[in-house]
Amino acid sequence: MAWLSMKRDGYESDKQDIYVSNGITKMNLTGSRDDIHVNAYRWSEDGRDIFFTAPVNGTMQLFSVNYPGLTKMLPLVKQVTKGDFDVSAIIGQSGNTLVVSRTDMNHAPEIYTVDIAGGSMTQLSHVNDETYASIGMSKTERRFVKTTDGKQMLVWMIYPPGFDPAKKYPALLYCQGGPQSPLTQSYSMRWNFQLMAANGYIVIAPSRRGMPGFGTKWNEDISKDHGGQAMKDYLSAVDAISKERFIDQNRIGCVGASYGGYAVFMLAGMHNNRFRSFISHDGIFDFKSMYGTTEEMWFVDWDYGGPYWDKKNIAAQKSYTQFSPSNFADKWNTPILIYQGGKDYRVPIEQGQQAFQAAQLRGIKSKFILLPDQNHWVLTAQDALVWQREFYHWLEATLK
Repeated sequence: MAWLSMKRDGYESDKQDIYVSNGITKMNLTGSRDDIHVNAYRWSEDGRDIFFTAPVNGTMQLFSVNYPGLTKMLPLVKQVTKGDFDVSAIIGQSGNTLVVSRTDMNHAPEIYTVDIAGGSMTQLSHVNDETYASIGMSKTERRFVKTTDGKQMLVWMIYPPGFDPAKKYPALLYCQGGPQSPLTQSYSMRWNFQLMAANGYIVIAPSRRGMPGFGTKWNEDISKDHGGQAMKDYLSAVDAISKERFIDQNRIGCVGASYGGYAVFMLAGMHNNRFRSFISHDGIFDFKSMYGTTEEMWFVDWDYGGPYWDKKNIAAQKSYTQFSPSNFADKWNTPILIYQGGKDYRVPIEQGQQAFQAAQLRGIKSKFILLPDQNHWVLTAQDALVWQREFYHWLEATLK
């Protein structure tokens, strides 16, 4: 029997490993790899190996690991696929071939085969080829930016179709949610980088502190430090990329959802006029009311450090005083659009309401869009259309 397991109770983003037991022994097959955070897995047909996906260096790749059984051999993890794409699901196996789904920032999921021995891939389905033939593709590029503590951080750049480096473009800093979720070559029906670029924006998407795929420490450094180094990472990315001659420094926006929405609220109070527009979706504005209303108590207990009334808890007090965006609303000075799901019990409705009211009372151009039937995501087609329409209307009014 195989299963996924984390070590520490209450830590939802702990390193996730594959364990196997034959009823006699229990073995961690991926524990030796600090950079491996297993996403999903599947047994091989002969039961000797397990195939799994895991984020690595800004992508989601296919791996294999052998199961030694009762022998004294050690499990060996092998990366099967490589490239700037995501293996988004493992569908099945036929002999020496796996069937998987694959995406990248320009392409929705399609079915591919993978040669297990060599990792070569062949596309099987072509559902969207006709559509792709009628639209321009975006160039994606890896950039590396030096952070304030001397680390090298991957930043995905997504350029408009027909990008001309002699022209100046508005840019969007994209803030990933999670906070400990990977920013990879995935394809989203909402936060769609290709669509953003097709509307004339250069997208800057940093793999800031807190993302798996760059080692356990990088992933864990965000816990109890939500508004610290990760915010510096975002600003490092913007400062470095905005020096490019094709970036219009007077037209840079900042967008994100969940932790990304929180980052928008936090950056709004500390950006020193770097940004001209903000968009936040289901972001956390006030840590105290978040602690008192969220259904995800294990998250706030671990990542904030505990309850706000525990005055002896230094980590918690730092979170509530230094990292709650509500404490810095007096520094807000930039137009902001706020989305909020009416049935979001993870980041409840009052978070968005408080942020909007603060902006309104401070005389800042702002808009509040309540999606009463949505939770922490937008799951219905009609509301998704509203979301996209309002997103680009707002950018048109504040950045173009």
